[in-house]
Amino acid sequence: MAEVLLRVSRLTAGYAAPVAGPLDFELRRGEVLGLAGPNGAGKSTLLKALWGGVRVFAGRVEKAPGLEISHQAQGFDDLRGVPVSGRELLALTGAPSVGLPPWLAERLDRRLDRLSGGQLQFLRLWACLAAPADLILLDEPTNNLDRAGVAYLAEWFARAHAEQGIVIVSHDHGFIDQVCSRVVEVGGGAQS
Repeated sequence: MAEVLLRVSRLTAGYAAPVAGPLDFELRRGEVLGLAGPNGAGKSTLLKALWGGVRVFAGRVEKAPGLEISHQAQGFDDLRGVPVSGRELLALTGAPSVGLPPWLAERLDRRLDRLSGGQLQFLRLWACLAAPADLILLDEPTNNLDRAGVAYLAEWFARAHAEQGIVIVSHDHGFIDQVCSRVVEVGGGAQS
């Protein structure tokens, strides 16, 4: 049986007050877990709690010793005027360019602020997915991707994650159903 990377028990998380949980699951190496639920249920907040980005009010997040985490958040920082290329972004994360779709590989020497929203989103995803990490956390990975980008991403999931554990938050139910080994439903807010 594969190594347990993450064990989440009765996790309740939030900011000034609890907004999400409780949540329970175990994630093993090679699994892709989807967090599903309605808008406002706290899926993104719970994902942030897994890497320490929000306050944990109750419960536990147990990580395997030495666990390396790669996290892709929703949204983009304003990159206007930042002279960083796609190749430099990959170098910063330790992600190789091998395996990138041709439509993005040919643009790696462009500055990030010269890429389209979909190209930038896919590059950010690739920097996260291909980085040397045990646990990958993805928040709405298909946002801004066209059909070709979503298809390429789904194909990657079908063949390339045996050494990692992945947790995905997405409103794209078709994508979740296609790439996740299982799905955990997140309720409509923190419960006492």
